[in-house]
Amino acid sequence: MSKADRHDSFIVREGLPFAVPLFLATLTAFWAGIPWLAWPLLFVTLFVAWFFRNPERRAPDKPRQIISPADGKVIRIEEAISELQPGQPSLKISIFMNVFNVHVNRSPCPGEIVSIRYREGKFLSANLDKASALNERNTLLIRTDDGRQIVVVQIAGLIARRIVCWVREGIKVAKGERLGLIRFGSRVEVFLPLDSTCLVKVGDKVRAGETPIGETT
Repeated sequence: MSKADRHDSFIVREGLPFAVPLFLATLTAFWAGIPWLAWPLLFVTLFVAWFFRNPERRAPDKPRQIISPADGKVIRIEEAISELQPGQPSLKISIFMNVFNVHVNRSPCPGEIVSIRYREGKFLSANLDKASALNERNTLLIRTDDGRQIVVVQIAGLIARRIVCWVREGIKVAKGERLGLIRFGSRVEVFLPLDSTCLVKVGDKVRAGETPIGETT
């Protein structure tokens, strides 16, 4: 990934159209001597900047370990079929991100982005099971160097109204490399080969780019 394509700033640039106007409005309110407006604006500005935070993470170096692509809580583990792998059952791990989680998504493994498919949909609450099938989504198929295929699905939620994808088909990504983000609460699903070992359970808290969630055989 070229330097121009990197997304390693402390606050992701997609958050600037929200944070900068709020910051200017806050300064204006303080300058105009309107504290009852300035302090709430300052609080909202800080929250927005914090929401779009983009911390550094260090991925574990175990080759067969698959790491979490998102911060959040594991809400479902099941056998399922990805739309990019018809007829091929996989181990699906669903992770729910609330508004307090870091919303930058990361690659769960090293490999090549083979396919990216965006699909419009509804904006149901992302913790509902039907959100997995009905909501707006962006699906990425990653092929590892040993030929295994891992699917990552970014799913919009009730408040999240935009999925951002920073990668494109044909490029190589490292384990833990940033893939994109979803705004204001959402869901990410990972499809692993069915014979993989699951390393998490429902209710576990995970961190993008750090927490092992599975291991391929």
